[in-house]
Amino acid sequence: MTHLLIDYGLVLLFLLVGVEAAGVPLPGETALVTAAVLAHNHWGIEWVIVVAAGGAIAGDNLGYWIGRIGGRKLVDRFGVTRRYAERVLPPSERFFARHGGKTIFLARFIAILRITAAWLAGLSHMRWWQFFLWNAAGGIVWATGVALLAYYAGKAAGDAVGHYGVYGAIVVVAAGALVFIALRIWHKRALESG
Repeated sequence: MTHLLIDYGLVLLFLLVGVEAAGVPLPGETALVTAAVLAHNHWGIEWVIVVAAGGAIAGDNLGYWIGRIGGRKLVDRFGVTRRYAERVLPPSERFFARHGGKTIFLARFIAILRITAAWLAGLSHMRWWQFFLWNAAGGIVWATGVALLAYYAGKAAGDAVGHYGVYGAIVVVAAGALVFIALRIWHKRALESG
């Protein structure tokens, strides 16, 4: 089983990240972290970043086109969703006209938005070229940042276990968790102020 994971891990990474980006709640970010940690001995971090960014961009574009082409038909099919959409979509369209690019870029870093933003952009008829540019930028920055963080944290944890034992690993994991929490708080404050 492990042999299959190593042989097809990058394909699995592309699929998990891409399908999550298209709107299905799957563990895409977890797959990226796992692949980045395994990159030390198997694929190389460059390939992990390229594959994850490619999956994110492709999946988001699929989600965008699903929302753009079929989203309104699906929403209009049911009375409850049609009434809700009549109330919610006009402000959503105005929001995406003003803040669509920033929203698409930042959505890549927020779990719930990572799954829904592409559909919403398509439903709101955000211009595709604008969506594509911000989506590509967000996908590349997200894949690079998460992969490198996991890669170096995984290496540090492995080195700590090898040199200091289990207690060293606990210290490294705790430090990583503190950095992660600090980044999330900073990100939340940046969203609230902007």
